[in-house]
Amino acid sequence: MKENYLNISFPSLPDNVSLSRVIVASFAAQLDFTLNELEEIRVATSEAVSNCVIHAYPDHVGEVRLELKIKDDTLMIEVIDEGCGIQDLDLAKTPAYSTDPERMGLGLVFMESFMDEMTIESQPNQGTKVLMVKKPERSKNSSHDCQ
Repeated sequence: MKENYLNISFPSLPDNVSLSRVIVASFAAQLDFTLNELEEIRVATSEAVSNCVIHAYPDHVGEVRLELKIKDDTLMIEVIDEGCGIQDLDLAKTPAYSTDPERMGLGLVFMESFMDEMTIESQPNQGTKVLMVKKPERSKNSSHDCQ
């Protein structure tokens, strides 16, 4: 079983959202993901990092940590900030809800739909940690095949 990890920290700048997409896609490519699955991983990661840039640090630049791990043919992505946190997590998960009227409020919906698992831990004024897990569809199917 292949195991690998990558931890990187960067400032919560808009330019680093696209950088996070490239990093996660390159790392995830070590597994047998389809091009479509890789795009879903990129979108989910950029949504999580965008949330840090826009919502976690609305009035200053803070730090975003991207922690990637491959274990047992599974990709785990953690996006962590130490920003203002999410005041009402249940409300934030509601489709079309956003604290910014200029935004569509679908980021968490996309993240959850594109990943096999997603958990969010957040405390007001203490930051947020998003964990997303995805296993390649091909490996899910092959693990149940009979010979």
